[in-house]
Amino acid sequence: MTAPSVRFTDERLANGLRLIVSEDHLAPVAAVNIWYNVGSKHEVPGKTGFAHLFEHVMFQGSGHVAKAEHMALVQSAGGTMNGTTWLDRTNYFETVPSHQLELALWLEADRMATLMNALNQENLDNQRDVVKNEKRSSYDNRPYGDWFHKLQEHLFPPEHPYHHPTIGSMEDLDAASLEDVAAFFRTYYTPNNAVLAVVGDVDPAQVRAWVDRYFGEIPANLAIPPLGDMSLPTVLGAESREVVEDRVPLPRHFFGFRAPVLGDPRYDALEVAAQILAGGKGSRLYRRLVRDEQIAQDVAFFALGLIGGASIAAGQATVRPGVDPALVERVFEEELERLGREPVTDDELVRARALIETFELEALQRVDERADRLSMYATLLDDPEMINRQLGRYLAVTAADIQRVAAEVLRPDNRVVLTYMPATESASGAKNEETAA
Repeated sequence: MTAPSVRFTDERLANGLRLIVSEDHLAPVAAVNIWYNVGSKHEVPGKTGFAHLFEHVMFQGSGHVAKAEHMALVQSAGGTMNGTTWLDRTNYFETVPSHQLELALWLEADRMATLMNALNQENLDNQRDVVKNEKRSSYDNRPYGDWFHKLQEHLFPPEHPYHHPTIGSMEDLDAASLEDVAAFFRTYYTPNNAVLAVVGDVDPAQVRAWVDRYFGEIPANLAIPPLGDMSLPTVLGAESREVVEDRVPLPRHFFGFRAPVLGDPRYDALEVAAQILAGGKGSRLYRRLVRDEQIAQDVAFFALGLIGGASIAAGQATVRPGVDPALVERVFEEELERLGREPVTDDELVRARALIETFELEALQRVDERADRLSMYATLLDDPEMINRQLGRYLAVTAADIQRVAAEVLRPDNRVVLTYMPATESASGAKNEETAA
């Protein structure tokens, strides 16, 4: 199957806003996706969680839009919308009937230009409490909920911007002042720090005219502070381990590794390796741990692409009742290490490529996914054309590439092992009291 070529224009407005437009009249819908080059890595000690807090604040109104009206306007026009925050970026997106495209563009421009007109102490306090409740429900009080935060702490040293979680700390959220939050917005939510992708049933000339009209007068910030040196040693240098007693139903192991950055061909090979390890019921980890030896309830392995010194490769296995957790860990690690010792078979490589090709082609059928990828590649790699090359890069990965990257990355001296164990009653009670406090 031949991958479709995504045609697009790529230009910058005078104020630095990068505009990418891809025309596709197959369906009467349009996707708007704006990526801001700001994530939790841009936060400073004592002021963590600001990037994620802004994801919430951005829906609380702007100069010409009432509180929560952004969402109501998009939904009443027949569209969908949301926003997400991550270590490297924050993004906001709408998919609307194409005749409602101007509304979506105006809404995004209004909050970029005038959000501070609507931000007050009441809104800040409200959204701070929302984020704190999210932290409690999604991380602190959910079984295994803080595993990724712990993994970050082990994989990245305290001085590295990836060391702290995107959600931030309760203490920092409590201490955030209105001026702190306003300064963060003025610094990073500027047109020269954003990529706007518009994809679908659109007229590129009309899109450009609307973007000029609504975004063109928003001033740039020419004093965005540069990030410091985020480089890291390729490997940790020693295995790092932690046992966590918590209110979990079954023991579960989490594994983490420093990996090559997004855009590195070795990262592509690692993603193909992840399919061989845990891509469905034909994968190595599933066959051995779940199907054949029946020692694990479930398994997973995946890569998370980052650009600041290292990406993350991670996996997990939930121990079946009555099985020794040490056995599950040993077998899981044997399969990871075997990948670096022996070439994968031709059949495994064909299967992995087919899984990736199916996923990629299905994703590229959707205008919202195309808009997101164009913004992602432009923001993180300064290369939106990667949308047309990425599938070919995956399909070019060889058995030797997989063996090489597995040997480099999935090694004991680059490994973090987190083992969650069901807590005793006394330990569980202590955790409850600590959470309540």
